[in-house]
Amino acid sequence: MGILNITEDSFYDGGKYRNEKSILEHVERMLNEGATFIDVGAYSSRPGADHVSEDEELKKILPIVELLLKHFPNIYLSIDTFRSQVAQACIESGAALVNDISAGNLDSKMIETIGNLSV
Repeated sequence: MGILNITEDSFYDGGKYRNEKSILEHVERMLNEGATFIDVGAYSSRPGADHVSEDEELKKILPIVELLLKHFPNIYLSIDTFRSQVAQACIESGAALVNDISAGNLDSKMIETIGNLSV
């Protein structure tokens, strides 16, 4: 699994992939190096990170899901979110799975949502 954080304050990569060109180059490199899934996150779980509203998370992540699926139509996208509405919107846009760091404990609708989506 390759990781693509699109947050400015990610502890993993510091948000260095924030424009289309750098995102596409990074994802292509990960796929060429053998990644089967690309895990996309738009909310930093770094201790002390700024809160991001659900609307803001959706505004950041949905265009990236669409961009990646357009350029890599056979890609498997994992969505790193603890919010059921973000998960649902991304799966409905073509993502393949949900990576919830809280295991459904931060959004009471997450387990039901992923069950209904069969992911």
